[in-house]
Amino acid sequence: MAEILIVEDSPTMRQLVSFALRRLKDARVTEAMDGVEALRLIGERQFDVIVADINMPVMDGLKLVHHLRGTPEYKDIPIVIITTEGAEEDRQRALALGANAYLAKPIQTQELVGIVSQFLEK
Repeated sequence: MAEILIVEDSPTMRQLVSFALRRLKDARVTEAMDGVEALRLIGERQFDVIVADINMPVMDGLKLVHHLRGTPEYKDIPIVIITTEGAEEDRQRALALGANAYLAKPIQTQELVGIVSQFLEK
């Protein structure tokens, strides 16, 4: 069973992403509202892929990526950033911090499902 964590503060967007990723065979999707909740969940169980927004209260997606990449037991979890921040410098910053993929909103759910599938196959 593949474990996917969605970290997104918008309930509507979280629901959209969750619904799309639940179509993956043998995938279990867990949701978090911000980076702090995500870290708590990551400490409780192992995830195969993390899909995170950048703009969130308390702890944003970039801080989450930075924290995970600096922690040996979490440094290899694939992280997909989804955000309204379409600027190239934001994309470069996310990838430089260690994100594996970057999608600008509005996301194409088929593209997201394809990217997550590729990480699950590795």
